[in-house]
Amino acid sequence: MLRRWRTRILLFLAVLGPGFITANVDNDSGGILTYSLAGAKHGYSLLWMTIPVTIALIVVQEMCARMGVVSGKGLSDMIREEFGLRLTFILMIVLVLVNYTNVVTEFIGIAGSLHLFHVTKFISVPLCALGVWFLVVKGNYKTTEKIFLVASLVYIAYIFAGVLSQPSWHDALIATVVLPKASVWSNRDYMYDAIGVVGTTIAPWMQFYLQSSIVEKGIRVKDYAASRLDVIVGSFFTEIVAWFIIVACAATLYVHGMQDLAVPADAAEAMRPLAGDYAFILFSFGLFNASVFAASILPLSTAYTVCEGLGFESGVDKSFKEAPFFYWLYTLLIAFGAITVLLLPDANLVSYAILSQVLNGVLLPVVIILMLLLINRHDLMGEHKNSRTWNLIAWGTSIIVIFMTLIMLWGMIPGH
Repeated sequence: MLRRWRTRILLFLAVLGPGFITANVDNDSGGILTYSLAGAKHGYSLLWMTIPVTIALIVVQEMCARMGVVSGKGLSDMIREEFGLRLTFILMIVLVLVNYTNVVTEFIGIAGSLHLFHVTKFISVPLCALGVWFLVVKGNYKTTEKIFLVASLVYIAYIFAGVLSQPSWHDALIATVVLPKASVWSNRDYMYDAIGVVGTTIAPWMQFYLQSSIVEKGIRVKDYAASRLDVIVGSFFTEIVAWFIIVACAATLYVHGMQDLAVPADAAEAMRPLAGDYAFILFSFGLFNASVFAASILPLSTAYTVCEGLGFESGVDKSFKEAPFFYWLYTLLIAFGAITVLLLPDANLVSYAILSQVLNGVLLPVVIILMLLLINRHDLMGEHKNSRTWNLIAWGTSIIVIFMTLIMLWGMIPGH
């Protein structure tokens, strides 16, 4: 019995990486801003969303991982083969534009977090951009993955920050399992922020990156049980972190009426006199880690996706000469993302960050529907296609996301 459990643990550690990393990158600069605003504006009342969002995240991520293991192909590669080059090309262009705005948001997080320690963005952004580029271009898959795994664990800082904020644990736990009063559903701000929580948790780029990572790591069907556990553990961990971010801001900023946050760094700054220096440092360090982490993954995900979709060589185990398009696209996304933050006035950084989340929400339903059409093909997935129950959950998730996206877009129209 002991030997069997030890074998299972070793197998899990061997495949640990893609699911855990992908889920945790979701708590990036834009995600931290969204969760911080949820706690600062609504207290504990949005905590109930962490449970259904966790289920949705697990469903979508598991589908991607399963397609990668069974097909041995990335998601964009499968889309090109099954739906044609024209649709793939259009999707790749849209994805590059959306992910570019997300990369800019990560550098906004880097600039904001280090500005708290009086480091100007003209120093922090170029240095971090160079470090991120060097990590991927000069590294290999195993080394890069280990660094990303360590970065994922740094999110524990937010758990400590939540504890240091001394919340009402009773109120927080009740709000997690009990729906709020009916009156909040007529509050437009509440509904808009609820949509934001969903949109920032399940981003389009995550699906492409996860499936590509599964393929590059060479995970086989017989090892898939451990890989699925990787996805589940990563999803739970990232939502626990999100829960503590909301709790930390609810216990400090909401209680003291400090509901206006311009950038994620504002949450740390406002928290300092309320929860102490340790909470401030942990929150700030967590933001810096999250922003650098995501600034590495997002352009990498984009490069993977576009190269697979258009048939170019890709992979961090390949040299610059072997995969020039892959590395040049990665380089340009980082360079233009950093330059944009340096050129944009500070007053415009917030609107840019919000724009990236809106674009994520618009593109996400398209990606989920394409995934569902692929994973239910018997000729592609065989016995590993979705079950009826799993389809019900997955289609339900996609319909809800579409509905929420339409509400979000409707709310952006003047007068609505």
